[in-house]
Amino acid sequence: MPETNIAVGLDIGTSKVCIAVAEQDASGSLKVLAEGFAHSEGIRRAAVVNINKTVAAIKAAVAEAERASSIVIHGVNVALSGAHVHCIQSSSEISINQSGIVNESDVHRFLEKARANIQNLDINHEIIHVIPQEFIVDDQDRLLDPTGMAGMTMRGSVYIVVGLKTKIRNIRQCVERAGLKIVGLTFKPVALGMAVIKEREKRGGVAVIDIGAGTTEVTLFLGGAIHYSEVITVAANDITLDIAHGLQVDEEIAEHLKIKHGCADSRISSGNEDIVIEACEGYPQKTVQRSLLNLIIEARMMEILELVRDALMASGSYEAINAGVILTGGGSLLQGAVELAQLVLGLDVRIGYAEGAAGGMNRIGAVNSAVDATALGLVAYVYRNNMSGKNSFATSAAVPEIAEPKSKASQGSEDVSAVQEKNVAWKKVVDGLQEWWEKL
Repeated sequence: MPETNIAVGLDIGTSKVCIAVAEQDASGSLKVLAEGFAHSEGIRRAAVVNINKTVAAIKAAVAEAERASSIVIHGVNVALSGAHVHCIQSSSEISINQSGIVNESDVHRFLEKARANIQNLDINHEIIHVIPQEFIVDDQDRLLDPTGMAGMTMRGSVYIVVGLKTKIRNIRQCVERAGLKIVGLTFKPVALGMAVIKEREKRGGVAVIDIGAGTTEVTLFLGGAIHYSEVITVAANDITLDIAHGLQVDEEIAEHLKIKHGCADSRISSGNEDIVIEACEGYPQKTVQRSLLNLIIEARMMEILELVRDALMASGSYEAINAGVILTGGGSLLQGAVELAQLVLGLDVRIGYAEGAAGGMNRIGAVNSAVDATALGLVAYVYRNNMSGKNSFATSAAVPEIAEPKSKASQGSEDVSAVQEKNVAWKKVVDGLQEWWEKL
């Protein structure tokens, strides 16, 4: 039967596919039932470049999550991001209904008018979200939820997220070919913000920097609402490629060196020991200096963070970032990433884990990680927008039925000849077994 209280989030990244299965308890906290991960080779800089490889990665991640949770997944909320996604500021103003009290219908009319006010949206793009930034009811401003407020007029600003239709269609094809239904498409920074931003941080300005494999996404939240976002097409994979070229090793070894021995901030890296790269596939053993490795990593990470700083400055709200910066994604896990970010951005920086989503996270056999925050944020978005009540994401795994014993009345009404035939057949089986045993 469908599990109505279960939600599933799917994050299709450049280097990995991550799927999270969770349910919400009465207090609003999320209980993580299972997560699935798979290596991805069909995505480049958040865009599909190989349908078959992406489908295979999605299937592998789903299979892992299904084994761990004993449910069958058939619906997902999918993260959408990439350079093809951009945001448009819009505004709207409406008269409040005759009762003078703002209701949901008023909010819907307000958002629809803001959508209609967009200009120059070509036919190649489609609207993904219309996100309210601020409502103003008469002279009462900075409202995130105006429902129930008394007034005559309501105005405000919204953030409209649009994406390229062909890119979105490719994502849809991959998910559907993997045997899943897309319940929702959610702008990745929105889901990520729900996962990593703590309640007290929402009151001030906070920037979320997601350093993924293919892209770095910069998002600014003010008063709990998204106000600015930008995608930078330089990210963690570029660090790996720099190491491969600089040390003349293949990409697999370069990635291993980055993760195991790398440091993004030379001020805290210790020693200048040699790192031994064992011989493999006919190539001889070689050594590289750790100081050279870290110099390569620091140079590229410095470039990424300088681009992040430029984006935050371009937002016009850099001075409003009172709650600091939350660093997340695989690139954030590099040793020294936080320290270097603090130096370049001039702000307080911390690593972001999925602990802010919907009141907290209760993980079963899992460890907090910055790489699964988006998938868990997608789950939180489902509950925040009541998507689980309208859609089914999963079904309990089939359990073999056990035949119940028949009642005496039904046994008495069974056809007598059929019973006799069963008895004769059973006697033949017993006689055959007895004969076999005597021969032994």
